[in-house]
Amino acid sequence: MTSSRNRSGRSASSTAAGTVRHHRPRPFAPDQFAAFQGGADPAATAEGAALLARALVDGGRSTSDQAAIRRLVGLVEEAGIDTVAQWWADAPAISLSGVLWRLYALRSATVRNGAQWAAWYRAGHEAHVARAVAGPVEPPGARELQQLTTDILTGAFTGDFDVALERAAAYSRVVCLGQAHHSEALEAGQPAQAAVLLRQAKRLLGTAEELEEAAAAWRRGTLN
Repeated sequence: MTSSRNRSGRSASSTAAGTVRHHRPRPFAPDQFAAFQGGADPAATAEGAALLARALVDGGRSTSDQAAIRRLVGLVEEAGIDTVAQWWADAPAISLSGVLWRLYALRSATVRNGAQWAAWYRAGHEAHVARAVAGPVEPPGARELQQLTTDILTGAFTGDFDVALERAAAYSRVVCLGQAHHSEALEAGQPAQAAVLLRQAKRLLGTAEELEEAAAAWRRGTLN
């Protein structure tokens, strides 16, 4: 990933003032985020969620503390997927909050149902280009995909943010292709299940497209 960004999404080196200095991220606990969970004013809640997303990204990208990075990557395990969903699931797809939710949700789904996601990933092996961008894992089992999604999320805090989004998009494309193949195989004997899986594949394809669009927005400095 490129150099750390300021609040506008531009790299620090592109600002008129020169390099932006960031404070080290403070340790956090789930109860510290209570103010962002729900609330009577949707606009204030959305603003708080966006500020939280920016604080986590800027904090992670400005530290070399590996323990802090691991805590950021493990946010779902610490706070719970339902809590993270309350913060960001309703955020616009092309926003910092929206893409963080998608990165965390992809990793969480892979960890929670690794064998199934590995089966879909293997079935989507014909998507050679996307597979190469995501990062090849051989053999692609549950453990390997868990590591792959962990690496992608870690990269969002330690490398080029747009590259992390593109890797997540590529991963989504491979898996959704596998879901489509599995759906075809189910059509004759289990048409209802085939239809459900095909809808999942279409949603995941939409996620891939949103992540790719967000990566382009980050490069333009418009992802906020």
